[in-house]
Amino acid sequence: MRFMLILKANQDSEAGVLPSQQLLTEMGKYNEELVKAGVLLAGEGLHPSSKGARVHFSGHKRSVVDGPFAESKELVAGFWLIQVKSIDEAIEWVKRCPSPLEGEAEIEIRRVYEAEEFGDELTPELKEQEARLRAQMNALQ
Repeated sequence: MRFMLILKANQDSEAGVLPSQQLLTEMGKYNEELVKAGVLLAGEGLHPSSKGARVHFSGHKRSVVDGPFAESKELVAGFWLIQVKSIDEAIEWVKRCPSPLEGEAEIEIRRVYEAEEFGDELTPELKEQEARLRAQMNALQ
């Protein structure tokens, strides 16, 4: 099972405050543990929402809103993508994480859908396309 670990933003991360050398060192050790255990698929920090944009969809119409966005606690400051056997294992990995932000921090854990969970709606043609795209993505890495 794949899980996305979503680091919620705070006022400092939204202000572009970068982590200290100590925190970068601690996070590096944690990420190294994830890699050595064979569970880390991806992980990155994100720039503040002031450097981002949102695209709103309404039927065929698209509108763009430039950041920053309100409610920093609803924004994402970074993420990990891990592959483990259960949500309990994902929780255990998150508990081992050093506090990722100065002060209060929160990491949300969300399971990623696997192709087989879409049932009959995922036709053989769509399954083949999914497999082809994943192979192409893996070749780029």
